[in-house]
Amino acid sequence: MTGSGSDAEFSRMVKARHLPAGPLELEADANERAALAERFDIGAVERLVATVSLAPDNDAVLATGALVADLVQACAVSGEDFPVHIEEPLAMRFARTARPAADDEIEFSADDPDEIEFDGETFDLGEAVAQTLALAIDPYATSPDADRARREGGLLGEAEAGPFAALAALKKS
Repeated sequence: MTGSGSDAEFSRMVKARHLPAGPLELEADANERAALAERFDIGAVERLVATVSLAPDNDAVLATGALVADLVQACAVSGEDFPVHIEEPLAMRFARTARPAADDEIEFSADDPDEIEFDGETFDLGEAVAQTLALAIDPYATSPDADRARREGGLLGEAEAGPFAALAALKKS
């Protein structure tokens, strides 16, 4: 594995022909975490660590493992920052760019790892981890105090608020 080599916020380039024997631990430093927080439009990425095992898979590389992240993001109801802990499995297959014939059908199942194409001799494992984190972030996350904020903001009526309660409150005003 080589160090940062691309413009991505969390780049970890891996040579496809020279895979490490044991699991890799990728950890974002303070600058990378700040850049990822800005990219994902959240308050902070306080920790991002991924443990990944790489194995040859025909002419591709199979990457499996897990990522752990601690974030600070704004509550979708109150707007107040709150801590979020994410643990997400990783399953990716890095395959050399191939151009299937126009009439080739490709079938995927839910159990298949994410397929990521790459050109040349290296692929960016760090960017793949960052993209996995991006997909794991709940854009409508609510803090434990969200119900209190709803009540104080007049968003709850006589019954518990449904998904359109905030819109109804705006319509009334």
